[in-house]
Amino acid sequence: MAGHSHWKGIMHRKGAQDAKRSKVFTKIIRELTVAAKSGLPDPNFNPRLRSAILAARQANMSRDTVERAIKRGTGDEGASYDEVRYEGYGPGGTAIIVEALTDNRNRTAAEIRSAFGKHGGTMGETGSVSFQFQRVGAISYPAEAATPERMFEAGVEAGASDVESYDDGHEIYCEPERLNEVREALEKVLGEAQSAKLTWRPIARVPVPDDSAETLFKLMEALEDNDDVQNVTANFEVSDDALARFNA
Repeated sequence: MAGHSHWKGIMHRKGAQDAKRSKVFTKIIRELTVAAKSGLPDPNFNPRLRSAILAARQANMSRDTVERAIKRGTGDEGASYDEVRYEGYGPGGTAIIVEALTDNRNRTAAEIRSAFGKHGGTMGETGSVSFQFQRVGAISYPAEAATPERMFEAGVEAGASDVESYDDGHEIYCEPERLNEVREALEKVLGEAQSAKLTWRPIARVPVPDDSAETLFKLMEALEDNDDVQNVTANFEVSDDALARFNA
C-alpha cells in the first residue's frame, strides 16, 4: 500500500491543481472573506485569516486580490457564506468528510449528494463518519525544507504531537488550539510554512482494492471540483499500482 495516500499530494502529482487554477483562486477568495468576517482583519490576531493569506501566497495570488477579498469580509457587501460539513462513504468503505462554504445550503447539499451517488458512494448524516477522524492542526512543508530527521526534531521542539514525512513533503500535527503557536515556532527555524490549518486526520486508514480505487479517485475529484467545497478528507490507503495508473 502507498505510504500515506495523502489526497492533496496525489492531486499535485497529477497536476490537477494547475489545471484548475481559477477554481483554486475562487476557493481561497471565499476563505479569505469568511476568515476576515469571523474575526479581526489583522492576520496577526486572526490565525484563520493568516492561514488563508498563506494559501493565497502559495497560489501566487496578487496582493490586490487578497486585500479586496478581506475588505469584502469586513464590510456589508458581497454574499454571506455558511460553513457546512458533509459526511459519507465512498468506494471500498472509505470514510469522507467534505467541508464547504456556501450561500445556498440546499444547492450544495444536492450537488454533494449527487457526486457521492454518481461515484459509488453514499452521503450520510453529520457525525456518521467523523468519529473515525481527529480534529487537528496541520502544518505543511515541502520535502526540500528539511530531512525527515530534522523535521521530526523541529516538530518535537515546537510542541507538535506528530510528524510524518513523505516523498512530496512533511506534515506536522498538533492540538487544534496550538496551531498558531507551533507554526510560529517552526517558522523561526525552517522558514514560512507551505500551509497551516485545522483539518481532519484519520485515526486509521482503510485499504481500498485496486478495482475500487479509480472510482474513489473520481469521487474525490468530483467533490474537489465543486466551487463550494473547501476541503475533502478521506481515510483511504491504496496500492502504488493504483496511484501509478491514476497519475498516468
